[in-house]
Amino acid sequence: MKSWAVRLLLILSCIALSQSVSAKGEAQKRWERMNQIRQDKFDLVLPEVMRENGVDMWITVNREGFDDPLTEDFGKGYTGSYGYYIFTDRGEGRIERAILGVETALVEDNGAYDIFGSATDLKAFVDERNPQSIALNFARNIGAADGLSHTSYQKLSEELGSTFAERFVSAEKLASDFRSRRVASEIAAFAWAGELSRDIAERAFSDEVITPGQTTLAEVAWWMREQQFENNLGTSFGMPSVYITGPDGFVAVSDDHVIQRGDFLAIDWGVGYMNFYTDMKRHAYVLQEGETHLPDSLQKAFDNGRAVRDILKANIKAGRTAGETFELLNAHINDAGFRVMETFNNPTDDPDIVDVIIGCHSVGNLGHGIGPSIAWFNPERMTYVIQPTNLFSIELFAYTAIPEWGGKKLRIPLEDDAIVTERGVEWLYPVNQKVLLIR
Repeated sequence: MKSWAVRLLLILSCIALSQSVSAKGEAQKRWERMNQIRQDKFDLVLPEVMRENGVDMWITVNREGFDDPLTEDFGKGYTGSYGYYIFTDRGEGRIERAILGVETALVEDNGAYDIFGSATDLKAFVDERNPQSIALNFARNIGAADGLSHTSYQKLSEELGSTFAERFVSAEKLASDFRSRRVASEIAAFAWAGELSRDIAERAFSDEVITPGQTTLAEVAWWMREQQFENNLGTSFGMPSVYITGPDGFVAVSDDHVIQRGDFLAIDWGVGYMNFYTDMKRHAYVLQEGETHLPDSLQKAFDNGRAVRDILKANIKAGRTAGETFELLNAHINDAGFRVMETFNNPTDDPDIVDVIIGCHSVGNLGHGIGPSIAWFNPERMTYVIQPTNLFSIELFAYTAIPEWGGKKLRIPLEDDAIVTERGVEWLYPVNQKVLLIR
């Protein structure tokens, strides 16, 4: 083999090796980050939320082929038949953490657990601790807290006996509190997920991806999905919603509709990074021939949305229930000269009225999280108190009449993710401040 060919082969081998090492390094880094989050949550959040909810023991059940939705939070491992994550308040500063029947060295090495055992140890384990209340993951209102199957419930009742079965309580509120109160390592990871999410969305609405008269909505959506695969990212909601809004509402969504000049575009989507999922929107306008900027009427509609967002940011505070906050925000929106709609997507025909509805929901471990929710579509979580470190998707819909559309209204949906601190709402990455222009 000629010397240049040998050198080329060596170079290609080194590149392949470096890429392999790099990929392995990133996987290990993500694992280490999740371990740190888990340790911090168990140390700082778990004692607080178990005691607030009056829970002595919390049992989460896994079966082979059927993981509880909270498994990623607690640490994945192999379950041969049944496996249990068990947290017990034994009256000390920390909560005792045990895993029975969940294996692999990664679970043992992640540093979060005190006790490892077999699933057959369950009865003796519970007998020794004699908890007066045992929280299980069944929930009427929150799907991610409803992971306990009917069969597993029956097995626990039979194995632990009637005395303990009478002490079973729902972990619905406990799971919501545990997930939605954040430690610093979680906030850092979620903020990075937000940065990745908005970067892909903003690139999607650019000349890099869209050629007017040629590119379809589906091609934009698939480009975004490819970016997720290339960056080892999950998805909050499956296929990104890439759509056109016109005088009569939605024109098309993520289909073979070809993007044309004069179209007003929007993206609604999110990415998954480790155990964190974002939810955000971005907008773009495809310039007509000879145009150099967004038409004034469309800019006014976007500015109305931003004005409503400013009201939300200024008035969402920790310490009130989400429902109380919802009523307060709506009052401020009406006082500012807008009109709050009673039902979604039902604006008035009056061109002088800017109609608004808000849907500031929990976000974090799901695109629609399980914490307090300032949104009409989460009535149970409207009763929950907003706590410092809760993550929210600050979401609203503002409808403004467009003269060029004969007074029909353009819906501007704004959505970006934020954290509530003792100071109020704080953004976690650069939020949507303008309509992107496609030339």
